[in-house]
Amino acid sequence: MVQPIIAPSILASDFCNLGCECHKVINSGAEWLHIDIMDGHFVPNMSLGQPVVESLRKVIGKYNDPDTKLPKAFFDCHMMVSEPEKWVEDFARIGCDQFTFHYEATKDPKGLVELIKKHGMKAACAVKPGTPVDVLYELAPELDMALVMTVEPGFGGQKFMSDMMSKVKDLRERFPTLNIQVDGGLGKQNVEQASEAGANVIVAGTSVFRSDDPADVIGFMKSKVKDALVAKDLLA
Repeated sequence: MVQPIIAPSILASDFCNLGCECHKVINSGAEWLHIDIMDGHFVPNMSLGQPVVESLRKVIGKYNDPDTKLPKAFFDCHMMVSEPEKWVEDFARIGCDQFTFHYEATKDPKGLVELIKKHGMKAACAVKPGTPVDVLYELAPELDMALVMTVEPGFGGQKFMSDMMSKVKDLRERFPTLNIQVDGGLGKQNVEQASEAGANVIVAGTSVFRSDDPADVIGFMKSKVKDALVAKDLLA
Protein backbone atom coordinates (compact mmCIF):
# COMPACT_ATOMS: atom_id res chain seq x y z
CA MET A 1 0.00 0.00 0.00
CA VAL A 2 1.27 3.47 -0.87
CA GLN A 3 0.46 7.13 -0.31
CA PRO A 4 0.07 10.11 -2.66
CA ILE A 5 3.23 12.24 -2.58
CA ILE A 6 3.99 15.47 -4.42
CA ALA A 7 7.70 16.24 -4.65
CA PRO A 8 8.36 19.76 -5.98
CA SER A 9 11.61 19.90 -7.93
CA ILE A 10 13.77 22.72 -6.60
CA LEU A 11 15.47 22.99 -9.99
CA ALA A 12 12.52 25.21 -10.95
CA SER A 13 12.81 27.47 -7.92
CA ASP A 14 14.28 30.95 -7.65
CA PHE A 15 17.81 30.12 -6.49
CA CYS A 16 18.27 33.62 -5.11
CA ASN A 17 15.62 32.77 -2.52
CA LEU A 18 16.02 29.00 -2.32
CA GLY A 19 15.33 28.55 1.39
CA CYS A 20 12.21 30.70 1.28
CA GLU A 21 11.02 28.99 -1.90
CA CYS A 22 11.35 25.59 -0.24
CA HIS A 23 9.54 26.75 2.88
CA LYS A 24 6.74 28.07 0.67
CA VAL A 25 6.06 24.72 -1.03
CA ILE A 26 6.37 22.82 2.27
CA ASN A 27 3.81 25.17 3.79
CA SER A 28 1.67 24.56 0.69
CA GLY A 29 1.43 20.84 1.39
CA ALA A 30 4.58 19.22 -0.02
CA GLU A 31 6.15 16.56 2.22
CA TRP A 32 9.08 15.89 -0.15
CA LEU A 33 11.58 18.09 -1.94
CA HIS A 34 13.01 16.65 -5.15
CA ILE A 35 16.65 17.71 -5.41
CA ASP A 36 18.31 17.26 -8.81
CA ILE A 37 22.06 16.66 -8.68
CA MET A 38 23.80 16.88 -12.09
CA ASP A 39 27.51 16.50 -12.71
CA GLY A 40 27.88 17.58 -16.34
CA HIS A 41 29.01 14.07 -17.31
CA PHE A 42 26.05 11.72 -16.99
CA VAL A 43 23.82 14.54 -18.27
CA PRO A 44 24.92 17.58 -20.29
CA ASN A 45 24.23 20.07 -17.54
CA MET A 46 25.37 20.93 -14.02
CA SER A 47 23.25 21.80 -11.01
CA LEU A 48 23.30 21.62 -7.23
CA GLY A 49 26.03 19.97 -5.20
CA GLN A 50 26.65 18.96 -1.61
CA PRO A 51 27.06 22.49 -0.17
CA VAL A 52 23.56 23.51 -1.30
CA VAL A 53 21.93 20.34 0.04
CA GLU A 54 23.80 20.68 3.32
CA SER A 55 22.74 24.32 3.66
CA LEU A 56 19.10 23.44 2.97
CA ARG A 57 19.16 20.70 5.57
CA LYS A 58 20.17 23.27 8.19
CA VAL A 59 16.95 25.23 7.61
CA ILE A 60 14.65 22.30 6.76
CA GLY A 61 14.25 19.55 9.33
CA LYS A 62 14.05 15.81 8.70
CA TYR A 63 10.47 14.77 7.95
CA ASN A 64 10.52 12.03 10.61
CA ASP A 65 12.10 14.16 13.33
CA PRO A 66 9.43 14.96 15.97
CA ASP A 67 11.66 17.37 17.87
CA THR A 68 12.68 19.88 15.22
CA LYS A 69 11.04 23.30 15.21
CA LEU A 70 11.98 23.80 11.56
CA PRO A 71 9.70 23.23 8.56
CA LYS A 72 10.17 19.56 7.70
CA ALA A 73 10.64 17.73 4.40
CA PHE A 74 11.96 14.47 3.01
CA PHE A 75 15.01 15.10 0.80
CA ASP A 76 14.55 13.08 -2.39
CA CYS A 77 17.97 13.38 -4.08
CA HIS A 78 17.94 12.49 -7.77
CA MET A 79 21.55 11.70 -8.65
CA MET A 80 22.06 12.33 -12.36
CA VAL A 81 25.76 11.58 -12.02
CA SER A 82 28.39 9.19 -13.28
CA GLU A 83 29.79 6.75 -10.73
CA PRO A 84 27.03 7.36 -8.17
CA GLU A 85 28.79 5.05 -5.71
CA LYS A 86 31.31 7.82 -5.02
CA TRP A 87 28.64 10.11 -3.60
CA VAL A 88 26.69 7.84 -1.25
CA GLU A 89 28.68 8.55 1.90
CA ASP A 90 28.73 12.33 1.33
CA PHE A 91 25.00 12.62 0.70
CA ALA A 92 24.17 10.47 3.70
CA ARG A 93 26.34 12.73 5.84
CA ILE A 94 24.68 15.96 4.69
CA GLY A 95 21.12 14.73 5.28
CA CYS A 96 19.80 13.09 2.11
CA ASP A 97 16.82 10.85 2.91
CA GLN A 98 16.58 9.00 -0.39
CA PHE A 99 19.37 8.43 -2.90
CA THR A 100 18.02 7.86 -6.41
CA PHE A 101 20.63 6.61 -8.87
CA HIS A 102 20.27 5.93 -12.57
CA TYR A 103 20.37 2.33 -13.70
CA GLU A 104 22.42 3.48 -16.69
CA ALA A 105 25.12 5.02 -14.47
CA THR A 106 26.31 1.97 -12.55
CA LYS A 107 27.71 -1.47 -13.32
CA ASP A 108 26.48 -2.95 -10.04
CA PRO A 109 22.97 -1.72 -9.18
CA LYS A 110 22.40 -4.36 -6.49
CA GLY A 111 25.66 -3.50 -4.78
CA LEU A 112 24.78 0.19 -4.93
CA VAL A 113 21.39 -0.42 -3.32
CA GLU A 114 23.13 -2.27 -0.48
CA LEU A 115 25.61 0.59 -0.06
CA ILE A 116 22.85 3.21 0.07
CA LYS A 117 20.92 1.29 2.71
CA LYS A 118 24.08 0.65 4.70
CA HIS A 119 24.41 4.43 5.01
CA GLY A 120 20.87 4.80 6.37
CA MET A 121 19.13 6.17 3.27
CA LYS A 122 16.26 4.84 1.21
CA ALA A 123 17.34 3.46 -2.16
CA ALA A 124 15.67 4.28 -5.47
CA CYS A 125 16.54 3.61 -9.09
CA ALA A 126 15.66 5.69 -12.15
CA VAL A 127 15.45 4.76 -15.83
CA LYS A 128 15.77 7.12 -18.78
CA PRO A 129 13.06 7.18 -21.48
CA GLY A 130 15.16 4.97 -23.76
CA THR A 131 15.80 2.30 -21.13
CA PRO A 132 13.35 -0.63 -21.04
CA VAL A 133 11.52 -0.94 -17.74
CA ASP A 134 12.23 -4.65 -17.40
CA VAL A 135 15.75 -3.85 -16.18
CA LEU A 136 14.09 -2.96 -12.86
CA TYR A 137 12.20 -6.22 -12.38
CA GLU A 138 14.98 -8.08 -10.56
CA LEU A 139 16.02 -5.01 -8.58
CA ALA A 140 12.58 -3.73 -7.56
CA PRO A 141 12.07 -6.00 -4.51
CA GLU A 142 15.15 -4.35 -2.94
CA LEU A 143 14.11 -0.79 -3.81
CA ASP A 144 12.14 1.78 -1.84
CA MET A 145 11.15 3.54 -5.08
CA ALA A 146 11.41 3.29 -8.85
CA LEU A 147 11.59 6.45 -10.96
CA VAL A 148 10.32 6.51 -14.52
CA MET A 149 11.67 9.56 -16.32
CA THR A 150 9.02 11.26 -18.43
CA VAL A 151 11.58 13.59 -20.05
CA GLU A 152 15.24 13.21 -20.92
CA PRO A 153 17.19 13.89 -17.71
CA GLY A 154 19.32 16.99 -17.45
CA PHE A 155 17.07 19.98 -18.07
CA GLY A 156 13.89 21.38 -16.53
CA GLY A 157 10.84 22.59 -18.43
CA GLN A 158 10.60 19.76 -20.97
CA LYS A 159 7.37 18.31 -22.38
CA PHE A 160 5.85 15.28 -20.65
CA MET A 161 6.29 12.01 -22.61
CA SER A 162 2.95 10.26 -22.27
CA ASP A 163 4.25 7.07 -23.86
CA MET A 164 6.28 6.43 -20.70
CA MET A 165 3.04 5.61 -18.87
CA SER A 166 3.19 2.03 -20.14
CA LYS A 167 6.34 1.59 -18.01
CA VAL A 168 4.52 2.93 -14.96
CA LYS A 169 1.55 0.63 -15.54
CA ASP A 170 3.86 -2.34 -15.97
CA LEU A 171 5.70 -1.63 -12.71
CA ARG A 172 2.49 -1.06 -10.75
CA GLU A 173 1.00 -4.35 -11.92
CA ARG A 174 4.11 -6.26 -10.86
CA PHE A 175 4.94 -4.33 -7.69
CA PRO A 176 1.70 -3.00 -6.17
CA THR A 177 3.28 -1.72 -2.93
CA LEU A 178 6.33 -0.01 -4.46
CA ASN A 179 6.61 3.78 -4.55
CA ILE A 180 6.62 4.69 -8.25
CA GLN A 181 7.73 8.17 -9.18
CA VAL A 182 7.35 10.10 -12.44
CA ASP A 183 9.55 13.08 -13.22
CA GLY A 184 9.31 15.54 -16.08
CA GLY A 185 6.68 17.95 -17.34
CA LEU A 186 4.05 17.09 -14.72
CA GLY A 187 1.24 19.46 -13.81
CA LYS A 188 -2.53 19.72 -13.53
CA GLN A 189 -2.93 18.89 -17.21
CA ASN A 190 -1.43 15.40 -17.05
CA VAL A 191 -1.23 14.27 -13.42
CA GLU A 192 -4.42 12.23 -13.84
CA GLN A 193 -2.82 10.31 -16.72
CA ALA A 194 0.21 9.53 -14.57
CA SER A 195 -1.80 8.57 -11.49
CA GLU A 196 -4.17 6.32 -13.44
CA ALA A 197 -1.12 4.50 -14.82
CA GLY A 198 -0.05 3.86 -11.23
CA ALA A 199 2.36 6.61 -10.22
CA ASN A 200 1.99 7.71 -6.61
CA VAL A 201 5.00 10.06 -6.34
CA ILE A 202 4.75 13.10 -8.63
CA VAL A 203 7.72 15.35 -9.29
CA ALA A 204 6.53 18.80 -10.33
CA GLY A 205 8.87 21.72 -10.89
CA THR A 206 7.64 24.61 -12.98
CA SER A 207 3.96 23.84 -12.32
CA VAL A 208 4.48 24.29 -8.56
CA PHE A 209 7.30 26.78 -8.08
CA ARG A 210 6.09 29.18 -10.75
CA SER A 211 2.44 29.00 -9.82
CA ASP A 212 0.63 31.92 -8.22
CA ASP A 213 -1.01 29.38 -5.93
CA PRO A 214 1.29 26.41 -5.26
CA ALA A 215 -1.06 25.08 -2.57
CA ASP A 216 -3.82 24.76 -5.17
CA VAL A 217 -1.53 22.89 -7.60
CA ILE A 218 -0.16 20.55 -4.92
CA GLY A 219 -3.64 19.90 -3.52
CA PHE A 220 -5.11 19.21 -6.96
CA MET A 221 -2.38 16.76 -7.93
CA LYS A 222 -2.45 14.99 -4.58
CA SER A 223 -6.22 14.52 -4.83
CA LYS A 224 -5.92 12.98 -8.30
CA VAL A 225 -3.25 10.55 -7.09
CA LYS A 226 -5.34 9.67 -4.04
CA ASP A 227 -8.44 9.01 -6.16
CA ALA A 228 -6.47 6.68 -8.43
CA LEU A 229 -4.97 4.79 -5.48
CA VAL A 230 -8.39 4.38 -3.90
CA ALA A 231 -9.76 3.03 -7.19
CA LYS A 232 -6.93 0.47 -7.32
CA ASP A 233 -7.32 -0.36 -3.60
CA LEU A 234 -3.70 0.66 -3.01
CA LEU A 235 -4.08 3.63 -0.65
CA ALA A 236 -2.15 3.18 2.59
